[in-house]
Amino acid sequence: MAKMTERIKGTFEKVENVILATATKDGVPNAVPIGAKKIIDDETILISDQFLNKTLNNMKDNPQVAVTFWSGFEGYQFKGTITIETSGERFEETAKWIDEMGKAMNFPLKSKGAVIMKISEIYGVSPGPGAGKKIA
Repeated sequence: MAKMTERIKGTFEKVENVILATATKDGVPNAVPIGAKKIIDDETILISDQFLNKTLNNMKDNPQVAVTFWSGFEGYQFKGTITIETSGERFEETAKWIDEMGKAMNFPLKSKGAVIMKISEIYGVSPGPGAGKKIA
């Protein structure tokens, strides 16, 4: 597994949205913006599923995903494998977090699942000679 540095974690936490990329079993790509995300540990992130449809179907058929995010001229891409939790303590915590987020926005939100991504590789996507290079 690849580990996020403090700098990578800071950028991930600072950005409002990330892009989650999935593909069907046959390789048809899909990419969606995600706002409900958080870090679990140096190798794991959580994404809450409120509205995932094609993306959810893709992840059930093909658990390999990528997450890309950037702020200004600094950006990263995670590649890894997901699991989907629809019950248990972590799901309940996620459901409560999303419910509170919705109340704060005055827009009802309900989490259908906690998508847990184990990061296997990290790439730089910042412009310049290091763009696209594996960094962890």
